Amino acid sequence: MSEGVTRLDNLTLARKEGWQRFVDATPRAQPDVLTRKQIRALGEDAREEYDRQRRVWHANLGPIKTPQLAALHEDLWDIVDSNAQDGDKAKGSIAIDAFPGLGKTTAVLAFAKQFHQREIQAEGVETCDGHQRWPVCRVGLTGNTGMRDFNRAMLEFFAHPGTTRGTAAEFARRALDSVLSCQVRLLIVDDLHFLRPRANNGVEISNHFKYIANEFPVTLLFVGVGLAQRGLFSEGTSYADAVLAQTGRRTTVLDIQPFTVDSDHSRREWRQLLLAIEQRVVLADKHPGMLADDLSDYLFARSTGHIGSLMTLINRGCQRATRTGAEHLDIALMDHVRNDAASEHARQELQSAIDNRRITTKSRHRAG
Repeated sequence: MSEGVTRLDNLTLARKEGWQRFVDATPRAQPDVLTRKQIRALGEDAREEYDRQRRVWHANLGPIKTPQLAALHEDLWDIVDSNAQDGDKAKGSIAIDAFPGLGKTTAVLAFAKQFHQREIQAEGVETCDGHQRWPVCRVGLTGNTGMRDFNRAMLEFFAHPGTTRGTAAEFARRALDSVLSCQVRLLIVDDLHFLRPRANNGVEISNHFKYIANEFPVTLLFVGVGLAQRGLFSEGTSYADAVLAQTGRRTTVLDIQPFTVDSDHSRREWRQLLLAIEQRVVLADKHPGMLADDLSDYLFARSTGHIGSLMTLINRGCQRATRTGAEHLDIALMDHVRNDAASEHARQELQSAIDNRRITTKSRHRAG
């Protein structure tokens, strides 16, 4: 592994030590783009190491500052910074509600990293009482999350010793004491769609969220899929509806939209994205326009404008190009690369529209 680069495991963001590694991880250094002649001149060990570096690099190409990510971050800064009011005022919450594959988790983590770094730089790594300062805490919900599970997850983030025994209320007191002691300012609740809003658990956790927003100096940031459709922010006639509606009144819902090609402006944004990715590809035979010109329509059809699907496709294409010695991306190679089921299902209709010239990704005024 290259010096200064920390491999992050799947549980990284569920523990404060892992979160610290994520925040402090130095950016990966992009491997040099070598010519075929230079690659052939490498010794066996050097060639193995070069290809390993490229594998890791292509698997971690993001995040890319797309217009969608930039706009979301501006909204997040507005809301989080506006929550610096005194403690007698309830703080507004945020919900990122978007389909899978649009980069919402990537965008939220990038923002949270910047927020964490800003707070540490301004306030220091320790509180006035000598506790570790943790500006950000992230909790992930599961399909059967209840109050006790949620509070335990917060305790586990802080490596609190009291995670094995206790009631939901006891876990809550310990968790919220940790939030206060460590001066958490941003509490991320991921996969909120696992919450069943019309069951007792949904009302119970919603009340708990309201309590946190009322009593503790944190901004709640929910992340999920189809949250509005699940009734998490809608008003109704039952007690459960009323409780959840109050959460909705205090929650600003933000989304992330896929890339489209229905205007010249949107087509230019698509092209700029491909140019940015192109700069990061490390293949011997890559050339200007390899993605943005030669594969623009093809990549849009195969990704349906979802950046997560696009990045998966590019990553896997680069892995195949490196492994097989192709050293470039074209339709012949990419046709052998599998993508996620949703993109593949929608691919045929989009490709037909492109072939029949009903849509195009090509802008009349190209930039870059």
